Amino acid sequence: GAEALAAAVVEACKAPNEAGFKFLYDVERPIKDKILTICRDIYAAEGVDYSDLALSQIEAYEKSGYGNLPICMAKTQYSFSTDPAKKGAPTGHRVLVREIRACIGAGFLYPICGDIMTVPGLPTRPGFYDVDLDEDGEVVGLF
Repeated sequence: GAEALAAAVVEACKAPNEAGFKFLYDVERPIKDKILTICRDIYAAEGVDYSDLALSQIEAYEKSGYGNLPICMAKTQYSFSTDPAKKGAPTGHRVLVREIRACIGAGFLYPICGDIMTVPGLPTRPGFYDVDLDEDGEVVGLF
């Protein structure tokens, strides 16, 4: 099943772009331009505000050659704004970018917008190594 799906995806990617698909922004644009485009065109925001930390991170990423990476926004799932109380798709709001993290291996930057928490990364040694059955068949090592 998965092999057939992968082959179909490859063929679809080779097909002519009859639907006129285009990316939202040129990845070669500066980081702030890409974020503004996402916020304006997708979230109907009036603009973007940056913390001092986010501004210094943008500068560092661009100086290090990572400014051409695509952007993956991290924000509340409850609203297009960064305010979870403004449910749905409000317009005219401003998006607060408080920091920007990099996933260099995966090839993208992700702005942290508003007051959200992200899932921590996995440890180098997975917890399942400590799970086992004792001599009575009881599960041990979960806690």
